[in-house]
Amino acid sequence: MRRAEFGRLLRYGCSGAASAATHFGTALVLVEGPGMPPVPASTVGFGASIVVSYVLQRNWVFRARTRHAVGGARFLAVTAVALACNTAVVWAGTALLGAPYRLVQAVALVLIPLVNYTINSRWTFRDRRRAGLPRPPAQGTSSAESSGASSRL
Repeated sequence: MRRAEFGRLLRYGCSGAASAATHFGTALVLVEGPGMPPVPASTVGFGASIVVSYVLQRNWVFRARTRHAVGGARFLAVTAVALACNTAVVWAGTALLGAPYRLVQAVALVLIPLVNYTINSRWTFRDRRRAGLPRPPAQGTSSAESSGASSRL
């Protein structure tokens, strides 16, 4: 593994820890402070953790220059898939295999972030310019014009 990739993985782990702390901390404050019920408090905490995770991953982990409309939408899609995968793993492990919940959730907590990292690094925050890919043509411009080719007859 290259040193740069190791550093990015380390930053990803730190951003995940910050995201988890945000989720738990927000929920705890809402339950213990104003007495919000745990499920809505956890939902608010989860929402806050998504914002923290996106900001840290875009700006610090992957140092992406993707537009927020593109990167943010992709990030939310990956997050939704991760939630669905977590649900499926926990259901399959506990209901189908009869494994203890703690063990199943621990497996999910290792596997899903690895999948997220892969998808986020290769799709969510991938900068077309850095990857050497052609940029999409500007609106109202043909691909020949945007690549510098002229259409002389």
